[in-house]
Amino acid sequence: MGLVKEFKEFAFKGNVLDLAVGVVIGAAFSAIIKSLVDDVITPLLLNPALEAAGAKDIATLEWNSVKYGNFLSNVISFFIVAIVLFLIIKGVNSSRKKEVEAPAAPPAPSNEEKLLMEIRDSLKSRQ
Repeated sequence: MGLVKEFKEFAFKGNVLDLAVGVVIGAAFSAIIKSLVDDVITPLLLNPALEAAGAKDIATLEWNSVKYGNFLSNVISFFIVAIVLFLIIKGVNSSRKKEVEAPAAPPAPSNEEKLLMEIRDSLKSRQ
């Protein structure tokens, strides 16, 4: 029974659930980025360059039977994901930005501390 209890504690910890949610959202985000590259960026930006290279699709680009078109597509997707994530994280960080507070003044000494300081000062004056 200890193994089942230990597994439940592990599986339902906040960190594991947060990680699972992150993986699912990451997969969905990946689909969005793939669509952005394939359906928006490639037709708008890359098609003129591809036509100049004599290819209709980036995946068909090859040199000496090395299909570098798929690699280029993945590199472009990576950079787009990196830029989008950077912008999202920058936005979140700026919204969470806390005001820099000036260092607070030290708290006033308690009655006990005041009494001890008086005793100390009294002993110093006797010497």
